[in-house]
Amino acid sequence: MNIPFCPAAVRRHPMSNLIPGNHKHLSLADRQYIEQSLNERKSFREIAKYLCKDPSTISKEVSKHRIVNTWNRGSFNNPYNFCIHRYHCRKTNACGKLILCDTICRSCHRCNNVCPRFERESCKQIQKAPYVCNGCDKPRHKCTIQTKYDYNARTAHRMYEELLSDSRSGVNLTKKELRELDRIVRPLTEQGQSPYMILTNHPERNISVKTLYNYIDQNLLLTRNVHLKRKVKFKKRKSHNTQISDREIFVGRTYKDFKNNHADEMKFWEMDTVLSAKGSSKCILTLYFPEIELVWAHIMDRCSPGAVKAVFGHLQTALGNADEFVFLMPVILTDRGQEFGKPDHLEQDSQGNSRTRIFYCDPMRSNQKGGIENVHTMLRMILPKGTVFTNLTQWDIRKCVDHINNAPRKKLDGRTPYQMAVSLIGQETLKKMQLRYIAPDEVTLSPKLLRN
Repeated sequence: MNIPFCPAAVRRHPMSNLIPGNHKHLSLADRQYIEQSLNERKSFREIAKYLCKDPSTISKEVSKHRIVNTWNRGSFNNPYNFCIHRYHCRKTNACGKLILCDTICRSCHRCNNVCPRFERESCKQIQKAPYVCNGCDKPRHKCTIQTKYDYNARTAHRMYEELLSDSRSGVNLTKKELRELDRIVRPLTEQGQSPYMILTNHPERNISVKTLYNYIDQNLLLTRNVHLKRKVKFKKRKSHNTQISDREIFVGRTYKDFKNNHADEMKFWEMDTVLSAKGSSKCILTLYFPEIELVWAHIMDRCSPGAVKAVFGHLQTALGNADEFVFLMPVILTDRGQEFGKPDHLEQDSQGNSRTRIFYCDPMRSNQKGGIENVHTMLRMILPKGTVFTNLTQWDIRKCVDHINNAPRKKLDGRTPYQMAVSLIGQETLKKMQLRYIAPDEVTLSPKLLRN
């Protein structure tokens, strides 16, 4: 096999006349190649040439991360004698404990410990390159070398990661330096000074403000977080891992594209989800018509692209077909939640008929679909935060939506979204969407709505 030469290689180290190395850490794939090459009895020079590394790098990697083979110590026929003279030695009574002992010492388990002529058997493959038993032609069960070594890529990579983590942990200060720092920080924090003020007035400590905060947070000093006036008031930021990771789906579907296509001037809807409190995987999919502030919602057993697709299919079936769907909702604007991560499944039905067009807001810009965010506040009046959706049914959600749609809006000059929808969408379509009229005096926007 022709081994490719790294084009970026330039000689930098006198030890290597072949390749300098690319100054990057070995990856798991590199180590797997090293293991495979050792099994094929390739030299360090050949391996280094392929990986664009210095041969000494490969040598250090193998010798440093080789593991002791504890399963093949000695051979079955001779499990304890490792002397190179054992095959021809006829010596008896080497220990001198028994006067009459006719047992040959090489068959005694004390031989290696008491015999002055003992020389341990060694293997050149372990003492010199490649330092491991990989690629050895001799069967393991017949090898009499006591300590064997193997190179395993995954084990070596785990050892490397542990060493890398340990080297970057701990405190880069001696105990004396830590005590001196505490002697300065403790009285000044009691006086109300912040870490920034302390380090500004004591530049000789030569540490950053962030480092001092870390020392206090790790309880390395007598000063604690409770002694800092502002830190105890801040909560740890929540990590949002629910965003769409595939950025290719945003091509042609960004908020800028939404504006460029004049979709905001069309009859467009906004879409979002309302999550349950911990204890239930259920969520509520909401669709909102900003022009008349009409809202439609459906309960989902889980917050996933498949569940949203099923709701769209259910709504299309209720309306009649894809043409009815696209007439009602030609454009939908939503956020970048992972439940909306498959727009193709929403834009087309199972037969491939186009039924809508999906656009996405910019990251961290919920104000771009502020209408649905506002209507969520009305929904939260009935289902406050902390409510677990386990026992909620679609009938409950429909009831909540009906009362919200029949509440008067100032934007609509005191009329309700339901009244506006009757004239704009039609009574028949509202019936298909299972939206109904509620008398003004019966409208309830509180948790007791679902208690009746």
